[in-house]
Amino acid sequence: MTVTAPTTGPIGAGPDDSSEPAPIKAVPLRHPGQWIAAAIVLILVFLFVWGAATNRAYGWGTYAKYLFDTRILEGVGYTLALTVLAMVIAVVLGVLLAIMRLSPNVVLRSVSWVYLWIFRGTPVYVQLVFWGLFPSLYKQIDLGIPFTVQFAHLDIQSLNAAFTFAMIGLALNESAYMAEIVRAGISSVGEGQTEASVALGMSWTQTMRRTVLPQAMRVIIPPTGNEVISMLKTTSLVTAVPFSLELYGVAHDISGVNFQPIPLLLVASTWYLAVTSVLMVGQFYLERYYSRGASRQLTGRQLKAMAAAQNTVLAVDEESDERR
Repeated sequence: MTVTAPTTGPIGAGPDDSSEPAPIKAVPLRHPGQWIAAAIVLILVFLFVWGAATNRAYGWGTYAKYLFDTRILEGVGYTLALTVLAMVIAVVLGVLLAIMRLSPNVVLRSVSWVYLWIFRGTPVYVQLVFWGLFPSLYKQIDLGIPFTVQFAHLDIQSLNAAFTFAMIGLALNESAYMAEIVRAGISSVGEGQTEASVALGMSWTQTMRRTVLPQAMRVIIPPTGNEVISMLKTTSLVTAVPFSLELYGVAHDISGVNFQPIPLLLVASTWYLAVTSVLMVGQFYLERYYSRGASRQLTGRQLKAMAAAQNTVLAVDEESDERR
């Protein structure tokens, strides 16, 4: 933005000078490059949309037919259930693993490190395949005291627990990444906070729960939101368990019947985008909630409160001057 200097008014006028300088006339700078770039982008988008709309291979009629199909909606429900349950388990287990990783106990640190090494070092698809083969690895599970008393007997092969195995596989894999996120958040809290808590007589567990973790949430929330979105898309891999009632599995089964995979992939992509958009909005408000006090930029409500307080102070000063 260019600024035009005032052309009237005396130079070097003092505070008692009654003449006022001419108002500054601000002239906004021109940005023709932005308009040209925007026009090119709009033209390209229009050409792509027009080409896709007139291309029969996309199968827009089939797309509209199955977009709100009952099976697709049930698949969205299963996808959301897998995402929520797996993330809840992963967050709880990740916090526990992170605390174990930072614990002064050597055994706990070693167990946490081995867990992270295994689940971060192998692909999630391979892990889900193993969970699908779990009934072949362990045909039955006996609960009780080894070689003496058995309290419960569970026949794995008689169960139809594909959903449960898919949820466990996703949760165990995600917990390894959540543990590192939580550990990074805990490490971001200053050592003085821990020392102050210990000086107040708190134990190590109380210090983590009351002092460190609440402050670490500011660092933990943003990557956790990304992990939730990533988990939503990772649910498409549970066909390896096999569990095919989630969104991608249902769309794949339907396309195997009508031999139109492209419109069904577009249906699945549309629902993934819709749910992801909702999750991104929730992530935005969570980040704003936990970042209170971290930024010096004041909100509209804070600015109004400061203005009202300043007006009150000025009014009191004026009243005091009148009394004098």
